[in-house]
Amino acid sequence: MLPAAASLKRQGANRGAVSAFLISTPESGIDSIFITYALLDPIMTVIRPIAAFITAVSTGFVENFLHRPKDLGPMQVDRSCPVDNCCDGVDCPEEVHRRHHGPGEKLAAGLRFAATDVWGDIVGWFAVGLLLAAVITVLIPDDFMARWLGGGITSMLVMLVIGIPLYICASASTPIAAALILKGVSPGAALVFLLAGPATNVTSLTVLVGMLGKRGTVRYLLMLSVCTVAFGLLVDHIYRVLGIVPSAVIGEAAELVPEPLKYAGALVLIALSVRPLTSRFRRKKSASGEQVTFHSGFPIPPMAKGDATQKKPGPSSCGCGMH
Repeated sequence: MLPAAASLKRQGANRGAVSAFLISTPESGIDSIFITYALLDPIMTVIRPIAAFITAVSTGFVENFLHRPKDLGPMQVDRSCPVDNCCDGVDCPEEVHRRHHGPGEKLAAGLRFAATDVWGDIVGWFAVGLLLAAVITVLIPDDFMARWLGGGITSMLVMLVIGIPLYICASASTPIAAALILKGVSPGAALVFLLAGPATNVTSLTVLVGMLGKRGTVRYLLMLSVCTVAFGLLVDHIYRVLGIVPSAVIGEAAELVPEPLKYAGALVLIALSVRPLTSRFRRKKSASGEQVTFHSGFPIPPMAKGDATQKKPGPSSCGCGMH
């Protein structure tokens, strides 16, 4: 996420937009929403992205209000083909550009991206989250969590202190939050952990300072803390008003799925996880002493026209092969 935010900053995004991107992106992804619904409950599934959106907009507004962005003029839109990047979309007529690929090819590309790129990015952290959730469930006594993190402003502040410096992603934090709620932690305190953990960590503070500046980073952390604690208190109030016992409804959505379908889905996930986990393990094993290159998972755009390494034996065209 940080490389993507840095890329947005280099392309002209102001500090408020970068701040909003860092807060909202982990929580509003379709993977995060589905995992929240499966492991938590419908209330948390709805509240989590809404809280992230409002927190992100508030943080971005405050940042832009206190640090006026410069007008950099119109931005250049990336119109390259999202299926296989066959065309940069610059020299293509609009009608031709839209018809490079049929609905079947677009659907297949989307499914392939979801099954390989998206799941490959989150499976490692998700496995770590499951292991930590198992440790919490087995080793930490129920009364300890209920006593110190059962609700109130103190619980929110404790989870804030834990979540901000912790290096964890949205997918990994969800099973941990489910285990905490089952141990007696209030859903509001769990929401603070879900929002604060993926938004920042102690290792990313230097990157945030580089993108937002020292004062901008302080404003970012302050707004994140205030908004997450406020939403945590609101969520606890909602559960009290509705008379819902959080630990009794956690994971209840899984009961709607028939047992054979659950096992089939688990087998599919395991099959999809083998390749990215083994490849990640091999990369980590061979990465010692080598330069690490990060890839976004998106198709590589075509070379610029002025690139000396690009061969142009024929007349110029849009690259789509259609004219």
